[in-house]
Amino acid sequence: MAVERASDIHTIGVIGAGQMGNGIAQVAATAGYTVRLVDVSEAALAKARSTIEANLGRLVKKDLLAADGAAAALARVHTDTALAAVGDAQLVIEAATENIGLKERIFADLCKVAHPDALFASNTSSISITRLARGTDRPARFMGMHFMNPVPVMKLVELIRGLQTDDATAAAITETAHRMGKTTVMSQKDVPGFIVNRVLMPYINEAAQALYEGVASVEDIDTAMKLGTNVPMGPLTLADFIGLDTCLAIMEVLHEGFADSKYRPSPLLRKYVEAGWLGRKVGRGFYAYPAA
Repeated sequence: MAVERASDIHTIGVIGAGQMGNGIAQVAATAGYTVRLVDVSEAALAKARSTIEANLGRLVKKDLLAADGAAAALARVHTDTALAAVGDAQLVIEAATENIGLKERIFADLCKVAHPDALFASNTSSISITRLARGTDRPARFMGMHFMNPVPVMKLVELIRGLQTDDATAAAITETAHRMGKTTVMSQKDVPGFIVNRVLMPYINEAAQALYEGVASVEDIDTAMKLGTNVPMGPLTLADFIGLDTCLAIMEVLHEGFADSKYRPSPLLRKYVEAGWLGRKVGRGFYAYPAA
């Protein structure tokens, strides 16, 4: 099963059934790929399948997808708690929590069960691709494939070449992203934060710092940036949507990686995470989100 081009990829493994993983599974299945969605939690897998089904249903209602197309896409998503389920995949995309130790353990285990020729990709938003690839048996066939949240809506996939990534892998994964209907950008250097979060997270962090210093209220900071720069949502609303724990984790990677004080996480951001105020997913972040 030599994987040398995108046309060799028919089955995609997705590791992690959370918000990012189920979104990746949905767009891959809609594009015609067979998907092996793996998670350690049966409950997470059930929730993911329900989310995918609901999302596909909304596309049908909006006349963006035919009913039979939605049914076919859902049928292509196969869930499992065993990592070995991805053994027939030509591409395996890891979409676990942004924790380097966890990701390294997943890839070490994947090397034991994945096909020797399969390509590996990580959906990491900030962690070194070169470092993750080093711990595998295929560093040349390893690449960063950073989808944006929510995956079915956002058009961008940020691609990151590790130091060892070969040209054939880069070409095959780029074309696969295009077949999923995505626009790609390539980070030619494997640096902390790559392109998107190198720019985005300090912006969010500075908004948190302005709030911490009492410069303005949450609402006024968001309104100022939304109307003053014509972005769809303010930085603190966006942080709540992303998850404050994720924002903090990325800032810590930037701070450690560049050893530059301009990337120091705001004390307020850290304090909110310590309090468990992680944003929309828990009902409280910079804003409160009453239960429906």
